Amino acid sequence: MNYLAHALLAGADDDYRLGGLLGDFVKGPLSPAPPQLGAAVVRGLLLHRQIDSFADAHPAFERSRRRISAERRRYSGIIIDMFYDHLLALHWARFCAQPLEAFTAAVYALLARRPLPERLARILPRMRQEDWLAGYRDPDAVSRALDQIAAHRFRRSNGLGGAGSELAGKQAYFEADFLEFFPAALAYAEEFRARAAEHAVVGPS
Repeated sequence: MNYLAHALLAGADDDYRLGGLLGDFVKGPLSPAPPQLGAAVVRGLLLHRQIDSFADAHPAFERSRRRISAERRRYSGIIIDMFYDHLLALHWARFCAQPLEAFTAAVYALLARRPLPERLARILPRMRQEDWLAGYRDPDAVSRALDQIAAHRFRRSNGLGGAGSELAGKQAYFEADFLEFFPAALAYAEEFRARAAEHAVVGPS
C-alpha cells in the first residue's frame, strides 16, 4: 500500500496515523519500542507492516500483480501499491465520510507538527506542494511518479517506465480487484487496532 491507503487504514488516531505513514522510513526491529517514537506510533508502524503482509497474501492483490506484464512483473508490487492509491482516491466516498481534501489537509498538518525521520522531513515540503496524497486521483500523476521511480531509484534498466499505459488499458480489472481487496483491508486494520487496544488495557497475559 502507498501513503494514502496507509493513512486511511491507520484510523483516526494521530499516533497510529503517524506510524502508518512512517512505515517506509523506519526500518529494523520495533521491540522494544524506540523511545523517540512512543508506543502508539510503534503500533501504527506495526499495523503498516501487517497491512503490507496482508496485501501480499490477499487473492485480489495477487491477482492485480499477475495482471502486470512479464517485463514489469518484478516491480508489480510497487506498481499496484501506487495504482491502488489512485483507485482509493477515485472511490474515496465509499470508504471515508470525510472529504478527501479535508483528510489530506489533516494528514499534512500532522506531519508538519511532529518530529519526522530525516528523509521524510526532507521530502515533506514537496509532498505537500505536489499533493502526493490526493494527487493520484489523476492517473497521469501515477504514470509520472512511476516514470520518476524508474529513472531515479534503480541503477539498472527496469520495466517501470511506461507502466501507466498498461494500467490504463486494464483499469476495469484492477478496479474490480481493488474493490474486493480494500474492504477486507479496512476490516483487517480495524481488528488489529481493536486487539491492540484490548492488549493495552489488560496488559500482556
